[in-house]
Amino acid sequence: MADERIRVRRTPPAGLGPMLGEARLRAGYGLREFARLVGLSHSYVIQLETGKRCPSVTVARRIAAVLALTEDEMVPLRDAAVDDAGRDHPARRSASAGAGSLGDRTDH
Repeated sequence: MADERIRVRRTPPAGLGPMLGEARLRAGYGLREFARLVGLSHSYVIQLETGKRCPSVTVARRIAAVLALTEDEMVPLRDAAVDDAGRDHPARRSASAGAGSLGDRTDH
């Protein structure tokens, strides 16, 4: 029987990373400033922008808010967001106020 606590790492859609990088630059943020604003390390932001990581739902919400993404930009971000990583991991969910959709919470 498989251990349910172990999750399979997902590969983000091919265009997500470049779109995030372009949106960050369009918003006028440098890498480190953006990382600080969304509460991430700059190396994690690099991994997102190079397509090596999928954000958690919580991180995706923060990114969308800080970058003021359009609805068209939010679709691939929403689709790539995982609900079983980081603060969204089932073991940590009880400490936060449940999971909602990408656009309906304000816990940034």
